[in-house]
Amino acid sequence: MNDRETPEEPPRKRRRDPEGHRAAILEAARHTFAERGYARTTLREIAGRAGVTHGLISRQFSSKERLFLAAVPGNRDLERVAAGDRATLPDRIAHAFVQRMETDAVHDPLIALVRSAASDERAAAHLLVAMQEHSAAVYRSVLCAGAPAAAGDDLDTRVALVGSHMIGVAFSRYIARTEPLASMPPEQLTEHLTRMLRHILLD
Repeated sequence: MNDRETPEEPPRKRRRDPEGHRAAILEAARHTFAERGYARTTLREIAGRAGVTHGLISRQFSSKERLFLAAVPGNRDLERVAAGDRATLPDRIAHAFVQRMETDAVHDPLIALVRSAASDERAAAHLLVAMQEHSAAVYRSVLCAGAPAAAGDDLDTRVALVGSHMIGVAFSRYIARTEPLASMPPEQLTEHLTRMLRHILLD
């Protein structure tokens, strides 16, 4: 070998960190959806922000819709929030919703989705239906304890009403900021929301 020649360096191995990559993608998606809305966000933009390839996002989540559903805090955490006693399900849902919104409503993807509904009604409706179907499955596992749906079961309707009510609260308090909801103490809002959810889901 010529003295001037240097041995080739072995190719560097890429670090494999699926969980770390997934967490970075979800974090980047949450912020990007909140800042730009669903319609204007692209997977390439999220990939750049997360420091991963566009192909990795496609392999892990398959579509922008599935990534949004995985990134929305209320949707991805619903199983954990819902788990527990059937009688206190409304309390857990209301508390988690208000706490989440009070912590960072400005950057919450659900608020971004509500804001973007006027400009992209079809996409917003499609996503809300997917979220509603997921919620119905989770609530059914708690309220019906694995029993098959009975004749005349209206749980899907009640879940749709829960979603509509919470979206209305989100719009009135965190977007339009109309009174009396805008200045209501969080604890009082949680109490009112719990009472309404209990009536819809259990009464």
